[in-house]
Amino acid sequence: MGMANKLSVICIGAGPAGLTAGYLLTRDHPGMQVKVLEQDDSYVGGISRTVAYKGFCFDIGGHRFFSKSAEIERLWDELLGEDFLVRPRKSRIFYRGQLFDYPLRAFDALKKLGIGESLHCVISYLWINCKPAKEPKNFEEWVTRQFGRRLFEIFFKTYTEKVWGMKCTEISADWAAQRIKGLSLFKAVWHAFLPQTRASVERQHTIKTLVTQFRYPRQGPGMLWTAAARRIEKQGGEVLLGQKVVCLKDCGSGKGWEVTSQDGQGQKRTFICDHVISSMPLHGLGRILQPALPETILHATNSLRYRDFLVVALIVRERHRFDDNWIYIHDPGVKVGRIQNFKSWSPDMVPDPALNGYGMEYFCFEGDGLWASTDAELIELASRELIQLGLASADEIIDGTVVRQPKAYPVYDEGYESRVDLIRNHLEAAHPSLHLVGRNGMHKYNNQDHAMMTALLTVKNILAGRKEFDVWQVNQDAEYHEEQSSVVRKDGVVKAHFSVEERAVPAKIFHS
Repeated sequence: MGMANKLSVICIGAGPAGLTAGYLLTRDHPGMQVKVLEQDDSYVGGISRTVAYKGFCFDIGGHRFFSKSAEIERLWDELLGEDFLVRPRKSRIFYRGQLFDYPLRAFDALKKLGIGESLHCVISYLWINCKPAKEPKNFEEWVTRQFGRRLFEIFFKTYTEKVWGMKCTEISADWAAQRIKGLSLFKAVWHAFLPQTRASVERQHTIKTLVTQFRYPRQGPGMLWTAAARRIEKQGGEVLLGQKVVCLKDCGSGKGWEVTSQDGQGQKRTFICDHVISSMPLHGLGRILQPALPETILHATNSLRYRDFLVVALIVRERHRFDDNWIYIHDPGVKVGRIQNFKSWSPDMVPDPALNGYGMEYFCFEGDGLWASTDAELIELASRELIQLGLASADEIIDGTVVRQPKAYPVYDEGYESRVDLIRNHLEAAHPSLHLVGRNGMHKYNNQDHAMMTALLTVKNILAGRKEFDVWQVNQDAEYHEEQSSVVRKDGVVKAHFSVEERAVPAKIFHS
């Protein structure tokens, strides 16, 4: 215990991973020197932050709080307690001017698709499953194997290509295996016929996509992460906003790290620490690490790609157009990909019951035409598309604001996995006291409970003085163990029982 308290740790990034690490370190080891550096000068939480505008609260992407990890659930309770609401999950797919239930409801889909189209879907599914199975090479092949070609074309292709800005044949099959694991057409339809009590008897056996309710902070996920930041400071740590890390120098021979940050005015600060826990994008980490990375490793980090994201938050007069938490837009005639209904997430997100807040979500690459548009242009676009979809009239839209989120999604393109493995292996060998965590820190499409688990296991490794747990197993693949499954140490010994599972939602049709 005494040796642990003498350690000093810098956490880069005040998102779920960085704040979880900072909270656990300061909670369990009050004498430890812990600082969390965050480049945003206003908010903590990263992509899980909540943005406030004129009393309205806007979630950046919509975050369900549901985990099969009892330990993560306990952390949520410890940080926020009674400020969690239990909310019903409702989401639908907008296709050909109609809203389709998800999870699939057989009669709903039959009625809206029509008998001819429904038969086409069933025959397509049966046909693909009559063929000899082959290893899918890309997202399109993986989904077609699970659902049939026609359902892929209806419910996956348009939306997924909107989100990623690339063809489904260019997206790795790993993406589908991670995000749609455990779900098939058969399971989704079977779930629709089960009585509700039967469908939810065992939480640990529930496919994430089929969960019917979830917890949610009264005023959005940022409420949780603000509470975590306050606890860190109360426990003796520091959370420093407006501090972009611009240099990360390994002093060598066990002498620790020299971390340099810079604020918005160009003023620099230098921190010395024993360990660095980094959730910053690998792409950026490679550029600031000293000594400089070998050319092959630097090329690998520079080759990693990200998809960016922006939300046009519209304030509208409440006309009860839909009560979903979110709607996926499969209409190729509009650019919007998903629409959040924030009052359905929590009534406390909207200060006036006569109004509502919608989040019009657009996926783009930083610097492209959409990203570079002015706020006024984006608000006009979002308003026009909401009206075009028949989900509002012009007189209902009264105000709006824009929130941009760079590097929201690590791209699973061809070769990404080999590049990440190359970077990971080099960093583990050359810089053992640098620990990668979280979505962008590991270039893995982790949900926030996965990100928290990577931080939790990293903290255990630091305190143990060696890497007892393989953090990279968290949300690793479609075969990952369920609730109460064993987490295996790097030496192969079964060490403890955690769940590191949040069953993913299908391939950006159902993303969280």
